[in-house]
Amino acid sequence: MQPHIPVLINEVLDALQPRDNGLYVDATFGAGGYTRALLEAAQCSVWAIDRDPNVRCHCEALEKEFPGRVGLLQGCFGDMANLLHGAGVDGVDGVAIDLGVSSMQLDDPQRGFSFRFDGPLDMRMGQSGRSAADVVNSMDEAELADIIYLYGEERASRKVARIIVERRESEPFSRTTELANVIRKVVRKSKDGIDPATRTFQALRIYVNDELGEIERGLAGGEAVLRSGGRLAVVAFHSLEDKLVKRFMRNHSGGQARVSRHLPELSNPDEAAPTFDLIKRSGVTAGKQELRSNPRSRSARLRWAVRTAAPALPGGVEAAV
Repeated sequence: MQPHIPVLINEVLDALQPRDNGLYVDATFGAGGYTRALLEAAQCSVWAIDRDPNVRCHCEALEKEFPGRVGLLQGCFGDMANLLHGAGVDGVDGVAIDLGVSSMQLDDPQRGFSFRFDGPLDMRMGQSGRSAADVVNSMDEAELADIIYLYGEERASRKVARIIVERRESEPFSRTTELANVIRKVVRKSKDGIDPATRTFQALRIYVNDELGEIERGLAGGEAVLRSGGRLAVVAFHSLEDKLVKRFMRNHSGGQARVSRHLPELSNPDEAAPTFDLIKRSGVTAGKQELRSNPRSRSARLRWAVRTAAPALPGGVEAAV
């Protein structure tokens, strides 16, 4: 198994600017890369959040190394406001969110996230609820095609859904390699060498874990728990994630969609006060050195903003549209 390497770690620290006595949230703890970096950067404290029960051993190791400065809240990061409230926390100075599946989940065949290994067709981050096998073995063909198209951006989604339904009639899917091999029969390998199963596996993972809904809830939760001057840093790995983050930060910083990029943004005097200051509108990507040392950083994009004193907007991502 490859060692876990946190993506854009220096850029995330620059965005959060951890300070002594500050309180921070690593909302997607994983193997604890961001948590460790925050604890080493300042005499601060960190609440780690993760839905995966397997991360507890990583947090316990950090608790021994940084006694009294780190704690784990088991649950989804979209529920961070309730989790922190339950722990007696009324406000934090920074929130880091690393979206998508962690490398340790991808590299564990028993979790069923990757077609690179043969394993049970699972994909559940929290190890509860419907698995990917449940979805492909029971879902209506048209709905399955829609999921593969919307969440995987797979142009051959109808062909993939059709062959899945045809195959499951004789033998239900239970293994990752079974599904990948069937997909490869109807999807051509791309010119850049990406495996034909990549987009369908992404779509199933996003659907099984409600990842886009989790992002919406997590962004709203970050807004709710941050103190004035607190910082929100979010790393996305594909366009569906990044579009949600970009729209949230634009809308909650007082920006609106424009007819033309050459025209000024319009303002509405009846709008709620912006809840964030968006210091840098474009996302931050990995530098050449990180790209060479960590392939996972190729698609990563960091967006960050600073919390204002305005009350949190109701309704999450869509509130300021």
